[in-house]
Amino acid sequence: MARGAPLLAAAVVAVVALGSVGATEQEAAGLRQPPVAQGLSFEFYRQSCPRAESIVRDFVRDAVRKDIGLAAGLLRLHFHDCFVQGCDASVLLDGSATGPGEQQAPPNLTLRPSAFKAVNDIRDRLERECRGAVVSCSDILALAARDSVVASGGPEYRVPLGRRDSPRFATAQDVLSGLPPPSSNVPSLLDVLREIGLDATDLVALSGGHTVGLGHCTSFDDRLFPRPDPTMSPDFLGRLKRTCPSKGTDARTVLDVRTPNVFDNKYYVNLVNREGLFVSDQDLFTNATTRPIVERFARSQRDFFDQFGVSMVKMGQIKVLTGDQGQVRRNCSARNPGTADGLQWSSLVQTVVDATAESLGL
Repeated sequence: MARGAPLLAAAVVAVVALGSVGATEQEAAGLRQPPVAQGLSFEFYRQSCPRAESIVRDFVRDAVRKDIGLAAGLLRLHFHDCFVQGCDASVLLDGSATGPGEQQAPPNLTLRPSAFKAVNDIRDRLERECRGAVVSCSDILALAARDSVVASGGPEYRVPLGRRDSPRFATAQDVLSGLPPPSSNVPSLLDVLREIGLDATDLVALSGGHTVGLGHCTSFDDRLFPRPDPTMSPDFLGRLKRTCPSKGTDARTVLDVRTPNVFDNKYYVNLVNREGLFVSDQDLFTNATTRPIVERFARSQRDFFDQFGVSMVKMGQIKVLTGDQGQVRRNCSARNPGTADGLQWSSLVQTVVDATAESLGL
């Protein structure tokens, strides 16, 4: 968004119009827009930091232009945050005396360091622009994920804002429970998603994020050794064995063999051709419940893009903290000073008061 009052006003109108066009297209496609969670709003920073979205957008666009891998890194970071304890930026917290942070849990060990750095850099820019900690780290994650999708060729969608940051991180067990391994099949994935209000269509659409990014051999070599997975095409099997010649190989390969650096619908074309990298990918085509959705998205990129935007908005509102819940972190990797045992002192005092009142029958 350009500097100067006239250009600023014009840019705001353009952004709102763009979001409205996207919503209109989704409605025309018969998609029901998810309700906005109480406490969130598309105009949340209109008064407190009107350039917030444009600052994030400009940063991500320039950063992805220099490193296309960052697009997948930022998108994955948002996913891993929301599926564990909700979209509260807890994945960004360093460990403390109470234990290791979420980043040390096995599913998060391969999150890109450059994605964490990008979030911190965005945080610094916003703090200078907004004259303080105004935009939450969880909102930064949601915006950066959307803008990384757009920067790599994917759809624009509007992001409700107003999330607050959690002062505590989840346990390693919570991370493992919230992030099923890539060896999971569709029934087990749906069991997890139903607990957080997502369905089979959301599962297939959100899995489309694998149209960009890389996978580690150790995440799929059970499909290669000792016996090849029969759901994998022979040509694809040969390609993967050249990259991962033995079990435990420390190497990576692209998630999308057709257009690995472009956000498009080729991921679903891969699945139809039995070229999904993970079990959790290919089983979307094998499973009778999700196969028709995969086939529809393989035929129509527009259908995929429309549903992806809807599913991202749903995912981005999982167990959000709003209002006076949580905090807006000054440093995304550490809870604010004056926070004890994962609770702000004011919240802790209020909890004690509430508990005392309850014990008195009030």
